[in-house]
Amino acid sequence: MGEEANLHQGAVVETPPPSKKTKRPMTYKRCALSAYAVRAICCGLFFIVLLAGITTLVLYLVYRPSKPHFSVMGAAVYDLNVSSPTAISISTSMQFTIISRNPSGRSSIFYDRLAVYVTYRNQAITPPTSLADMYLDRGSTLAVSPVVGSSVVPVSEDVSSGLTSDQNFGVVSIKLVVMGRIKYKSGPFRNLRYGMFVTCDLLLSLKKDDYGQVPLLDSPECHVNI
Repeated sequence: MGEEANLHQGAVVETPPPSKKTKRPMTYKRCALSAYAVRAICCGLFFIVLLAGITTLVLYLVYRPSKPHFSVMGAAVYDLNVSSPTAISISTSMQFTIISRNPSGRSSIFYDRLAVYVTYRNQAITPPTSLADMYLDRGSTLAVSPVVGSSVVPVSEDVSSGLTSDQNFGVVSIKLVVMGRIKYKSGPFRNLRYGMFVTCDLLLSLKKDDYGQVPLLDSPECHVNI
């Protein structure tokens, strides 16, 4: 017994090495929770984007700007002479009362770089006349009366002979052109400037050497292109 006790006391007891902890594979429950969280985040982002799009669309429809309306209320001719039957130039001086109306009750309009001129048979018979910048508040109307013309305007023989014939007949068909830039201010929106081109077809009751205020035949129609 004593020897066995001594043997046990002098023996070296070997302890087993610590076992390595192995990572447990992700359980099905954890995968399901992660997939649900991803879906929830994606759905939340989708509804936020959808709500922002609907809000933007509603604001645009509410504050959507409208094209301005143009009309010509009066005309006066002070000079419209062809130098000779085969002339290549004419002298012109005309005045028009132009009305611009903003039909929108939610957006205002700002015009700049405006110019007015007159054409006959698709050829200019006056040089462009510049107009001052204009501002139209919501639902407002503005009138201008520019004088256009020049002492020497180069034209084709077709234009000079056509004007002579129309004046002898007593009815002259011309086109008034207004061009420039337009900018809208609609609530929270600030739009860029756009090019504007307005044409008004006019029939004037005008005979040769019959100057001053002239009647407008029919109701002039103005077409606005932006």
